[in-house]
Amino acid sequence: MTALYSFVSAHRRGPFDRLRAGHWSLPFALCLLAFLVPSGLAAAPGPRAIDDWANDYLARREPRGFSAPLTMSEALKVQKEFVKRLQPEMGRPVGYKVGLVTREAQQKYGVEAPLRGVLLEKMMLSNGSDISRAFGVHPLIEADLVVVVKDKGINKAQSIMEVAEHLRDVIAFIELPDAFLPTNPPPTGALLTAGNVGARLGVLGQRIPVVATAAFAKAIGEMTAIITDDSSRELGRGQGKVILDHPFNSVLWLIEELRRAGEKLKPGDMISLGSIKALPLPNSKAITVRYEGLPGGPISVSVMLH
Repeated sequence: MTALYSFVSAHRRGPFDRLRAGHWSLPFALCLLAFLVPSGLAAAPGPRAIDDWANDYLARREPRGFSAPLTMSEALKVQKEFVKRLQPEMGRPVGYKVGLVTREAQQKYGVEAPLRGVLLEKMMLSNGSDISRAFGVHPLIEADLVVVVKDKGINKAQSIMEVAEHLRDVIAFIELPDAFLPTNPPPTGALLTAGNVGARLGVLGQRIPVVATAAFAKAIGEMTAIITDDSSRELGRGQGKVILDHPFNSVLWLIEELRRAGEKLKPGDMISLGSIKALPLPNSKAITVRYEGLPGGPISVSVMLH
């Protein structure tokens, strides 16, 4: 690089001046500029690269990585285009998912905050759905929760109680995400964002109406999600407070994140709040998640696997 700098410095004319003067050939000039342009200025993924990602996702193939690391702003732009390409197959957007809701998960991907993705209509399955175990490239299973937005006033919420005032339901939810990203090198938070935070499928179970009281909010934070298989064997459990200390903090984070992007939540939007407990897909015929400690009794959700 020192020799190259000395060579350039010895000529008073810049690269384009010497090209116009006919002293350098076009191929030589382009090669020289490739050395002179910082690698951080590499172009963001173009339409063809995003098309390839969408095609790999729909075919359940592990995609190739992009030619250069993404910034988070670039990743969100890629995600927007990626989701557009999925819609003919997966349906319209019906809400959002919030991922990386624990400090441990954030550190794994080198970020300081959660990530957001988009939920599409055909990703959301009914309670007891029977699906193939090969639903993704690297399938996972998570005990999660979904909330449904009641009205647009939620966009002004600044506390857990204000969030509760503008939610309609809490729904038992098994998320079936797909870690379909290329694994070499290890994926970053930006790459995970570009891949729509691994959204693939999810199963909606029983629901309860949200009540904007301190007792209800306390119960949501303290409830326990217990994962069992078809033989009633417990596979794992976790408390609601695993999600950013309280599940409704996930909504507060999303409100602010969307505000920065000039977007808002809408009545009827579903929000997947984040993983309470995540597991590799077990070798079981059925999985049930039961949420204990909620007002009005426990709720549950199940999925069949073949």
